[in-house]
Amino acid sequence: MRNVYIIGAGIHPFGRTEGRSGRDQGVFAVRQAMTDSGLEWSDIECAYGGSAAAGNADIMVNELGLTGLPSINVSNGCATGGSALASARNAIAAGEFDVALAVGFDKHPRGAFNSKPAEYGLPEWYGETGMMLTTQFFALKIQRYMQLHGISRTTLGRVAEKAFRNGEKADHAWRRSQVDLDTILNSPMVNDPLTKYMFCSPAEGAVALILASEKKVKEFGSDAVKIASVAVRTRPAGSFEVFAPAIDIDNGGKPTVLASNAAFEAAGIGPEDIDVAQLQDTESGAEIMHMAENGFCKDGDQEQWLAEGRTEINGKLPVNTDGGCLACGEPIGASGLRQVYENTIQLRGRGGTRQVPGSPKTAYSHVYGAPGLSGVAILER
Repeated sequence: MRNVYIIGAGIHPFGRTEGRSGRDQGVFAVRQAMTDSGLEWSDIECAYGGSAAAGNADIMVNELGLTGLPSINVSNGCATGGSALASARNAIAAGEFDVALAVGFDKHPRGAFNSKPAEYGLPEWYGETGMMLTTQFFALKIQRYMQLHGISRTTLGRVAEKAFRNGEKADHAWRRSQVDLDTILNSPMVNDPLTKYMFCSPAEGAVALILASEKKVKEFGSDAVKIASVAVRTRPAGSFEVFAPAIDIDNGGKPTVLASNAAFEAAGIGPEDIDVAQLQDTESGAEIMHMAENGFCKDGDQEQWLAEGRTEINGKLPVNTDGGCLACGEPIGASGLRQVYENTIQLRGRGGTRQVPGSPKTAYSHVYGAPGLSGVAILER
């Protein structure tokens, strides 16, 4: 397998952009990535991309150019972007292509995500109970975790407070105003124990990454970041995941643990070697659980970590340095690639006021989505 690098990164601001379709936002991000890489559209040899609600990615060739390149549509829930990245990386690593594009975009209406039970192999009664409304599921899951591992509501609030503080420093973030801890904890309850500031919102946005083989990196003289590993895993037996119709008395495995272990093994490093991380934070509880599931701490240690500021930009392990989903919103097709975009920016030293100090050399991203799917990417500089 050949080494693969990110040589171009582009992003369309997340949030709400009236008058611009999700696919047009994708085109914007691709053009920005091409400018960043110094390449032309004709240099791209293959493309992988998709969205959940904004149409197929292959149609973007109408705007970008009819060069005849193979363009594969990807649809994998919240892991759509991560799956596009894995596919593009593997195509180059296998020697089939030397330059590839991974792109994700979306444009969701206001309000909660409204999935249909049948689309996930579930009976109608599951939706009638309200469990297809993901805010209820995530609230129940973090309630259980808090009771098992001694996590307080204050810690949930600290995750959100950090997110908005970091988002203020990121030009592409949607929520760019700080919110203090007291306001977060005392804001309207959505689903106990999660208040309105502890949830992300359906959003719009797009991210594009241009990947290249080592041969092309040398030829182009690119400002390149190496993709050390990529892993995508689905839920094993007994795991308690979104849209799961039941829960085992004895916990089974977790897709995030499987993906994380696979990515670390392929990269030849461990959690202790990571300098900056972007973890799925659909809501505050998700970031807390994913800190442990990805191997960065033990269950329950998050209480101390957040209290001591270990996940702040200047902390031991900066987490979600651009504010994550809480500050950026959740355009499903783009969020996984936004994490990798942010890590690329950090490893290049271009983070501005949110730059992690000390010239980080390794970066970790983790995306999670329905129905229990996780993707991990590790970058090295």
